[in-house]
Amino acid sequence: MAKQTFAVTFWGVRGGYPKPGPTTIQFGGNTTSIEVRAGPHLIIIDAGTGIIGLGEKLVAQHHADQKPIVATILFTHTHHDHTQGLPFFMPSYLGSSVLYIFGPKQLHQDLEAALAHAMLPPAHPISLDELSSMQIIRNIYDSDMIALGEPDAPPQVCNVYREYDECYPWKVRVRVMRGYAHPQGVLFYRIEMEDKKVVVATDTEGYFGGDKRLIHFAREADLLIHDAEFTTEEYLDDKSSRQGWGHSTWEMAIELARAAGVKQVALTHHNALHDDAFLEDVERKARARFPGAFMAREGLTVEL
Repeated sequence: MAKQTFAVTFWGVRGGYPKPGPTTIQFGGNTTSIEVRAGPHLIIIDAGTGIIGLGEKLVAQHHADQKPIVATILFTHTHHDHTQGLPFFMPSYLGSSVLYIFGPKQLHQDLEAALAHAMLPPAHPISLDELSSMQIIRNIYDSDMIALGEPDAPPQVCNVYREYDECYPWKVRVRVMRGYAHPQGVLFYRIEMEDKKVVVATDTEGYFGGDKRLIHFAREADLLIHDAEFTTEEYLDDKSSRQGWGHSTWEMAIELARAAGVKQVALTHHNALHDDAFLEDVERKARARFPGAFMAREGLTVEL
């Protein structure tokens, strides 16, 4: 039996706001969006402006092969830099597209209401409920696991405490963990296929001694994608400390990667003020401490 594809492609790697221009050509200026190809399944994490380019690619492929676009979209949270590309995601305007959308309930607001607010007229001319695609939107919690089986079968959500055995035999599984070190909270995802796993843990702030729950969640992952917005100097700056902002230093990310025994760590959610030269320098320092470390770059694909 041929080995199935398990690959991660970065479409947006910035935090806060997009930063296009000559100083961000190497690493990219779009906000967070990640494509995961797990066998026949398309999984998208977050809808920052990076999702716009991904959507254009998917629609071009659809026009070429006439196959409907079916995707599972996972939101880590609904802050603006993780949803601002959603109104411009072209597959959502196609009647043949099927989008299974999962994410957290935040501040007592359901995911669907939060996404609708991101497209609320008059800020945007088309509201969420006017889109032609089929959208199945659901809140998820850290007691849930999403299982993906046959390509034409909808995702199944199981409670890991009561229905885990029913989901476990499925080909692709997504485990969920809620993090609290970011305003209003955030979801981390662990995507597993066969003996490989990738963990997405963006928008989180490190703890003294490391986030023990996240270390356990990411244990021996083939790839950990971790927030690394600041340097230690920025984080501890006396005049403008970033403590409590909900983001990590690259040193925190490396510490967690080591503790979890991961093979590779992609540093992401780059500060909009960090240009290519700055990120290159940080990448060199990070690799000196952990050879499997690298900076997430737009267009980079990592095969697992």
